[in-house]
Parts: sequence; C-alpha cells; structure tokens
Amino acid sequence: MSVRSSRITCVRLSWTAVAAVLVLTNVVHCHAAALVPPAHGLFLKAMDSSVKPCDDFYQYANGSWLDTVVIPSDHAGVGMFDQIYENNQAVLHRIAVAAEMDRKASPNSIIGKVGSFYRSGMDTARIEKDGVSPLAGEFKRINSVHDPVSLMEEIAHLNRLGVDAGFGLGVEQDLKQSTHQIPALYQGGIHLPERGYYERTDKETQAIRSAYGDHIAKMMELLGKSEGASRSDANVIMTMESRMAHSSLYPVDQRDPHAEYHLMTLVQLNRLTPGVDWKYFFNAVGLKSPGHFNVTQPRFIATVGQMLTSVPLPQWKTYLKWCLVNGFAYALNSGIVNENFHFNSTVMRGVPTNRARWKRVLSATDGALGEALGELYVKAEFPASAKARALKMVLNLKRTLREDIKTLPWMQASTKIQALRKLDAMNIKIGYPNKWRDYSKLDVSSTSYVVNEMHSNEFEFDRQLSKIGKPVDRGEWGMSPSTVNAYYSSSMNEIVFPAGILQPPFFDVNVDDALNYGAIGAVIGHEMTHGFDDQGRQYDEKGNLRNWWTPADLRNFTERGQSIVKQYSAYEVLPGAFINGKLTEGENIADIGGLKIAYLAFQKSPESKLKRLMDGFTPDQRFFLAFGQMWRGKNRPESLKVRLATDPHSPEKFRVLGATTDIPEFRKAFHCHGAAKTPPTVIW
Repeated sequence: MSVRSSRITCVRLSWTAVAAVLVLTNVVHCHAAALVPPAHGLFLKAMDSSVKPCDDFYQYANGSWLDTVVIPSDHAGVGMFDQIYENNQAVLHRIAVAAEMDRKASPNSIIGKVGSFYRSGMDTARIEKDGVSPLAGEFKRINSVHDPVSLMEEIAHLNRLGVDAGFGLGVEQDLKQSTHQIPALYQGGIHLPERGYYERTDKETQAIRSAYGDHIAKMMELLGKSEGASRSDANVIMTMESRMAHSSLYPVDQRDPHAEYHLMTLVQLNRLTPGVDWKYFFNAVGLKSPGHFNVTQPRFIATVGQMLTSVPLPQWKTYLKWCLVNGFAYALNSGIVNENFHFNSTVMRGVPTNRARWKRVLSATDGALGEALGELYVKAEFPASAKARALKMVLNLKRTLREDIKTLPWMQASTKIQALRKLDAMNIKIGYPNKWRDYSKLDVSSTSYVVNEMHSNEFEFDRQLSKIGKPVDRGEWGMSPSTVNAYYSSSMNEIVFPAGILQPPFFDVNVDDALNYGAIGAVIGHEMTHGFDDQGRQYDEKGNLRNWWTPADLRNFTERGQSIVKQYSAYEVLPGAFINGKLTEGENIADIGGLKIAYLAFQKSPESKLKRLMDGFTPDQRFFLAFGQMWRGKNRPESLKVRLATDPHSPEKFRVLGATTDIPEFRKAFHCHGAAKTPPTVIW
C-alpha cells in the first residue's frame, strides 16, 4: 500500500525512505574505514588546506577524507549521515536482540511483536529449509486465475500484500481538498528504476536491460523452472514491463502535481479502460464503494487496461509470479537473496558484498514495526529535553524565514501575505509522535519471515484503507522516530524531524552555535523552504493545490527557478553525466534557501558577533564548514548513475557547491575576491 497523502520531500535521498528499498539495494548506510571523525566539533583532519575555499569549497572542507576513505564493500557510498546511522543501528540492534530474547513478553506487546518479527528474520536455518514453500499458496492462487475477473481479483490480492502488479492502489489526501482522504491508482509494476531504462539505446543501458533479462531467467530457475522455460518467461516479463514503461511518466514529469491529479468515478475509469470492469478490483481490495479517486497517470492505467484484455492469461500469470517473488526476494532463501542482491546492488549500483543479515532484518523490522521499535528507541535515546532544545532552534528559523519573506524585493505585498499565512500555519513535529501507533491487530506469530512480511503489508494496507472518509490524522508521522532524515509534507503543510537525526554531529549541545546552525539548522531551513519550492509553492496554508501567486510574482519565481535549473544542469558528476536540473530543482531550491535562512538565524546568536577564532576559523567560517562537512560523501559510479536518473537530490558535492555559490555571505566569510563564477540566484 502506498501512502501518497503526505507528498513528502526529504532532506536525504528520496528512494531510500522505504525500508524495503534499503533491504534490496543497500545504497545508503555505511561507515568510513579511515579518518575517524571526532565525537564533537569540526572534522579538521578531513580538510584539504592545499585547496582554496573559494576555488573548491567541497574539496577544501572534505578533501583529505575523500582522498583516503574507502567505501565498504557492502555499500554503494559512504558519508556523514552514516555516522549517526551506525550509532542508531547499534542501539536498535540491542533493542531487537533484547526483545528477541525476552520470552516472558506478551506476544501482543510491542516487545513481543518486535522480538517475534526479528527472530523470524534471523532464523536462517528455517528460511533455508522452507525455500520458496511459504509462497506456495500464493503461486496456487495465481495459477487458479481463469478469466478477466479472477485476474483483477488476484492483482487486488497482491496489492494487499504490498506487491504492485501492473499498478498500485494507495490512499492520499485529495490534492485540492486536503481534509479528504481518497483512494489513488498509480503506475507500478516495472522493476528497473524508471522508464528510461527500458528506452535508452546507449550500450550501458542496453547491457543493463540484458542483465535484467538474465536476472529474471535466473530467478525463475531458482523457482524450479527449466532453463528454456525460464528464458521464455523472462521474454514475456520484459515485453510486458516495457509496454507499461513506455506509458509511464518520467521522474521529472512526476514532480508536477497537476500532471498527477485526475479525479474519476468508477464509471469514468471503466470508460478509460474499455472491456475492464474495475468493480471486481475494488471489491477484492475491500473498497466496494470507492467514490471519487485519483487516477494519477491515466495514460499508464489506460495501457494496463488494454493489456488486461489483450495479453493472454498465461502471460499474466507469469508476470504476476515474477512480481510476487521479486517483491519478497529479500526474505526468502539464500539462493534467491543472493541473485536478487547481485542484480539490484552489484549490477545496478556496483556493490560487491551484501550487508550483514542482522542489519537487513533490522531494516525490515523498522519497516514493519517502525513506531513500536521507535517507541523503545526513544525511551533509550531521546529525552524530552532534547525535543525542547530542537523546538527552540526550529522556532528561531521559522521566525527568521518570516522576516526574510517580508523583505523580498521581488514579491508583491498580496503574495507575501499569503506566503506568511502559509508559514505561520506550518506545523512542527519533533522527535516522535504524541500518540504511538497501535499494532495490536498485526499478526507476527508466524515462524516464517516472508509470511510475517506479508502480514505486515496487509496490516498497513488495511490501516491506510480505513482512513478513507475519515478526518485526516494531523498527528500521524511518515517516518519512524529512529530515521536519520527529515521531511516536509505539502498536503499536511508540516515539517518533521525524527529523533534519529537530532543528535551529534548534526545537533550537539557540546558545540558552538555556528556548527549547530550550519548542520541541523540548514536541514531545518531546507525543510521549511520546501514549502516554497517549485512544488511546495503550489499548495496553500491548508495543504490544498491552489495558486496563491500574482501573475507577476509567479513569473519572477519561475525565472529564478529556471536560473537554478540552468546552474545545476551544468554540473558534470561523471564524464558526460550531468545533473538533471529540472528533476532536482525543488531540492536545490531547498538547499540554497535552507542554508540562507540558517545563516540569517545564526546571525541572531551572540556567538556570531564574536571576533575570536576557534580552530583557526571565524564563527561564519565555522558555520559554512559545518554545512560543507555535513554533506561529505563518496559514491560508486554505478550508484551515481542511478541517482542521476531517479533522485530529485543532487549528489553531495554539488549540494554544497551549488548552495554556497548562491550565498554571497559565503564569499565574504572566506574573503573571496572577484565575482563569483556563477552569479548567485536569490529566491529566499
């Protein structure tokens, strides 16, 4: 079940927000093997003083670390966020192991459920013995499909298990009536990262498509099919996925909320897909009266509708089996896990070694029981005093942004009134929910890891479905408390900072204000600015998709945004591989705006006025160095290529170079002479 209601934009990588993706790709969390950072303060040994800060600030701030760090063999990259993540993993591991060992805990308690889920994932002897037998009942269901009606019912059943087969069903806030929660159909069912991987004709992409076909065939062999039959299945699946991909939206197109808002009724949907009666699908998922719902990509759904009536049932069965085994490959026996890892991590992202099993199972446990595990985590790691300290800083940045909006020379008074109204209404969530999620109806009693995963997905599906027609729960969170991330939700108009990110080195009571504002302050400002980036600015203070800009102000904003698109599109990440400035526009605006607002907020601190040097740097220099070191990162080329195609965030180096280029105060702090290579673009 997809939860699209929050329209989340994160400070980190958008494709790592879901625990299941972490299990598959291993692309985010890692640790450095050299130059161990200090517990508090600037990482001075990471710097490269042979480089002038005005020439290459990223290299100046991180060069020695970049030259010596070795990416661990089980990861696609290494970076600053991982210092916190590894600390969190150690805490969560202790919690999970303690829960697993606690046989006195009630099976229905959060300790009992966390312990049972984690235990099932760590029972490798049982998992190897079972092989793919836990999926036998699901394969039998697929084999029993005999007509269009039973096909729709089976697709609905797979959706309930968390498997998007052909398309997906989610629940979201109505983009134009944010107090209403409605069903949404969206594109899904293709398993390469995005449409371009099915279409581009360069040798590298062709090689990936060929490897993907080989991967499907190998997986089918592991299910017991002959080599010939497996290759035939792979051809069928590739043909079906390619047809779907050609009608899907590219990632950059999905950034336009208007392109993904098409309210329909059951009658209108049936008219879009002649010969397909969608009532069987909605009945099977548990929505007998869906009312109005959003068809986010009508062209895609129309294509799937054509396929439902034209592709032979045996081919659909083959495809559905692939969707099923691909969706749960990480939870099956080692042969399937290893082949799944080989393609998704080694071939696609250059990662040679899989993560330790306990880390993979811990990620899955967080995905299934995030707030149960999070409740235990908060008790151990995040006191109320930390929440109060973080709130104080957030409120300071919010006041600063308010002052900044008032002084914008390019925005008219009427638009400023609307912008300030939105900012004032922006809700703040820090640390953890005020009310913890109820998992009492989640069944984790099975000794089978994959069955517990299915139960978890179905529990979440029903939880989401139950929201339809009810008031929006403004207290709900879109991330678990231990997550090392933060987000802004346009439909909720809220900024959220989990406990996981509110700790050293981002947020540290033992360091000066310059470092806190340069690190977590820039993160806070980043999320606030998302409310006014190219996407967020299209929503009003209540989270409704509504234009509140005067025509002149909208032109001014668009022109400035286009300058940022042009600026970032010129950044060459790898030879011949450039950032897609349009895909990353919103995150780039948030990086620039966040850094600017954090700097202005820091200027209110008495420490910013001090002339004394610390570690040889002025307060302003320490502020920018904290920002530059926050984004230190080193990535495998294969991983970077996937990110350039799919990720709305720029790679770490260019998040730093791009933002500091557009902050004139940076050049002043480091006494940069002459004009900037790229004239700064000022929005906020």
